[in-house]
Amino acid sequence: MPTPSIPLPILQSIAASKKAISEGSITLPDIVAHFLSNIEKENPVLNAFVAVYSEEAQAEAIRIQTKIEQGIAGKLAGAVIGIKDVLAYQNHGLQGGSKILDKFISQFTATAIQRLIDEDAIIIGRQNCDEFAMGSASINPWFGAVRNHKDHSKVGGGSSGGSAVAVQALMCHASIGSDTGGSVRQPAAFTGTVGLKPTYSRISRYGLIAYASSFDCIGPIAHKVEDVALLLEVMAGTDSHDSTCSSKPVPSYTAEENIGTLKIGVIKQSFDAGVSTEIKEALQERINAWKAEGHQVEMVDFSLLDYLLNIYYIITTAEASSNLSRYDGVRYGYRSEKATDLESLYKLSRSEGFGPEVKRRIMLGTFVLSASYYDAYFTKAQKVRRLVKEQTQELLSQFDFLVCPTTPTVAFGLDEKNDDPIAMYLNDIFTVQANVCGIPAISIPLGTNAAGLPFGLQVMAQEFEESKLLSFAKQNETVTLA
Repeated sequence: MPTPSIPLPILQSIAASKKAISEGSITLPDIVAHFLSNIEKENPVLNAFVAVYSEEAQAEAIRIQTKIEQGIAGKLAGAVIGIKDVLAYQNHGLQGGSKILDKFISQFTATAIQRLIDEDAIIIGRQNCDEFAMGSASINPWFGAVRNHKDHSKVGGGSSGGSAVAVQALMCHASIGSDTGGSVRQPAAFTGTVGLKPTYSRISRYGLIAYASSFDCIGPIAHKVEDVALLLEVMAGTDSHDSTCSSKPVPSYTAEENIGTLKIGVIKQSFDAGVSTEIKEALQERINAWKAEGHQVEMVDFSLLDYLLNIYYIITTAEASSNLSRYDGVRYGYRSEKATDLESLYKLSRSEGFGPEVKRRIMLGTFVLSASYYDAYFTKAQKVRRLVKEQTQELLSQFDFLVCPTTPTVAFGLDEKNDDPIAMYLNDIFTVQANVCGIPAISIPLGTNAAGLPFGLQVMAQEFEESKLLSFAKQNETVTLA
């Protein structure tokens, strides 16, 4: 049975979807059928989803459509959402993109996902990503590479690459990813979508597979800033399951704030040689526009930028080394059939079950935590992290926002940086600062290069100033690409 023709705005916007359903011009089952048809058509090439919940999504669409007609539906009725393969969803597969969790079925649902479901969002499937969210390209050693919808020879970004490409290719309204060093914002920039990393502790991490616990955040990806705001509003808030989750009240992020004339700090390194000419030109045009609107824009030198990646990869790999020790082949997930005793079970299950990048980070983390090197690397990195946070806070006390490109370049080729981990890590140069400091940051589309590949603008704000950040992002929103 052919799916009905649905106008593009309804597929790109939760608000437009809800409006069309309430007016009776379309039904939720029609919208779900259209997304499922798109997945069937596009996913074999793009590889954004590793599991699609077709029958479940269709049944939920019928149930929620009835609730809409009765006037008792939740605020996300009409929203179709995909979730990254690091978020728990009860009685559904959860692998973290890894063989080590082969055939694992989640026993509970992550708090953030449950809050979406409680407001009548439909979860359409589980999305591909870098193994254990460790990477910048979503070239997964077990599930294969995610491909950019604009150019199939390019990456979709990482680690939430499948989540961003699913939105880009109109396979769902929005996706929920995780961001440890830019894993929501970088793929959003590569796909012409909007990606938000909230303040650390704003959204509960309960049910998120841990990579680096003091950095990990859950964040939404969508076509529109207003949809990102709505999803944050639903997911945010205190949670008894997560002791690190903030108890601060959750404001109405969908209510646009009147932010007036602003002081905007542009990080000087945004115009360094490593940033592509087209991105620098687009950023300069935006700066000129801000000045014309009456905003005060100044260049600022973030002197510790050169240390960001060093401290990020020292601390995150140390935390990963600890967090991933639980995957041992004994309690759940993959178990090597070659093992002959307990020691060989540990060694073989982990060496066969983890991919090369995860092994690299576990080994690096174990090294920096070892007795001989703990003070030289881990302790020193923690001290510099404090300096980075202090300098960032000092700048944000002088400026409303700090801005820079989300990435130095557009999406790179699938085989371009595979053999050079350092080149891959450098892609995170602008995004890790927000995670190191725990502040909110958003990537919004800034433009496209001559080949039509998108790139993004990153805006960072003070802790818990998401309302102000989202209002500014909405004012600077450009038309995203289907």
